[in-house]
Amino acid sequence: IDRHGMYVEGTISLPKDDSDVARFEADIASSKQAGATVLRTVCMSGRRYEIFESADQFQRFADQSWKSLTLAEPIATKHRIKLAVENHKDWRIDEMLGWLKRLSSEFVGVCLDTGNSVALLEEPHAVVEAFAPWTFTTHLKDMAVTESDDGFLLSEVPLGDGFLDLKRIVATLRKANPNVRLNLEMITRDPLRVPCLLPKYWATLGDIPARELADAMTRIRRHKHPTALPMITGLSHAEQLRVEADNIAKCLKFASDHLVS
Repeated sequence: IDRHGMYVEGTISLPKDDSDVARFEADIASSKQAGATVLRTVCMSGRRYEIFESADQFQRFADQSWKSLTLAEPIATKHRIKLAVENHKDWRIDEMLGWLKRLSSEFVGVCLDTGNSVALLEEPHAVVEAFAPWTFTTHLKDMAVTESDDGFLLSEVPLGDGFLDLKRIVATLRKANPNVRLNLEMITRDPLRVPCLLPKYWATLGDIPARELADAMTRIRRHKHPTALPMITGLSHAEQLRVEADNIAKCLKFASDHLVS
């Protein structure tokens, strides 16, 4: 790693309860021994609007997440390892900032995914600006969208092919933290369906003003991708790998040409 000017970041699961703290600390220690100074984690691996059927279910998740974070924070602080929690289609801005400020830890911050919060109807650049002061590391990606009967479709696309202002995003992140790490996350898959016009989507999001849905749908229509969103269904495994390799190469070229100062 040192010879090639690289770095290592780990991925870790938060402790579920007191009995899981020893496992968490062992994972922290081994990650530190391997040279990691930042570990990425999530409070939930799925998507809020798919997993939960009610606001009560989401509240139980939020309570469990807070418990896990309060168990994890002293261990991260003890080992001086930064724990970066991803905005993983679970927390909206006010919710995530709420527990970050409540926890108020030098060693718990954000793994900022530049595309995930589009699925929660949030304006992506506002998300970056809100989380930038807390960001330890990133999942840098570009996004493409198109309207659907029940909401919209959301796809990761090669950097520069989507509607995100990546130069603005990177400048915002670097202003807040000049040493922030920009990690490419180019997921090659079928588009994700965001059914924001169906009742179940709103089971945990009922307090969002109607204007935010209107703004989001206006944004989707304004930035409709000029071609059909990419699909991998029907491709052979070898073809999928080729498409993914091509996408990554396009991303690296765009970053080299436009994002590296």
